[in-house]
Amino acid sequence: MHKIAVIIAAGSLALGACAGPATAAEEPVDAPAATRIAKETKGLKTAVFAGGCFWGVEGVFSHVKGVTSAVSGFHGGTAAGAKYDVVVSGVTNHAESVKITYDSAVVRYDQLLQVFFSVVADPTLKNRQGPDVGAHYRSAIVPMNAEQAAVAKAYIAQLGKAGLWSKPIATKIEAYKAFYPAEGYHQDFMANNPRHGYIVRWDAPKVAALKKMFPGLYRASFLKDAG
Repeated sequence: MHKIAVIIAAGSLALGACAGPATAAEEPVDAPAATRIAKETKGLKTAVFAGGCFWGVEGVFSHVKGVTSAVSGFHGGTAAGAKYDVVVSGVTNHAESVKITYDSAVVRYDQLLQVFFSVVADPTLKNRQGPDVGAHYRSAIVPMNAEQAAVAKAYIAQLGKAGLWSKPIATKIEAYKAFYPAEGYHQDFMANNPRHGYIVRWDAPKVAALKKMFPGLYRASFLKDAG
């Protein structure tokens, strides 16, 4: 998509989803390291996370060392419903999600979970994140294999006992169905639109929190997805 078209698309999005009313921004939480360490074989692995508007989820993980790809998209519904204007209408089972490819020799799945619960999403919110409301903004962990599922289940149980939040954890573990990449103008949105109002207010602080809280995992450069 040409740069002018991207700007126009971004401007139109300011009137739609990922641009709800101004409320207090979420505060990062110092989630503990997982006691159940992921036992992963060497090589590239994939993981899917849903945590509200996918711009911020993609933006944070694009700054994590070991992540080689972060693609914004949809998970939970059908191929026919995997279109942005349809998903944000709330008539599909999709959640705005991000599919991550990562090098397990650099960053483990349990570390990605720790980042997610610390700086990406408020796990106590049901069917919303920040200013955005609807089931398509739910927070969810989507394991891609049995090991990820075991680690995610153990970590959510660990966090539930830690008492970090005053409300119970609403984040669910969902079975993988199919992931559908979002339209091109959503990819690398934070890097391409750093001055967008939503990015400045909601998502840039999450990257700043990642840098402060996870200096060993933080990568200064934004990983732009080659796809």
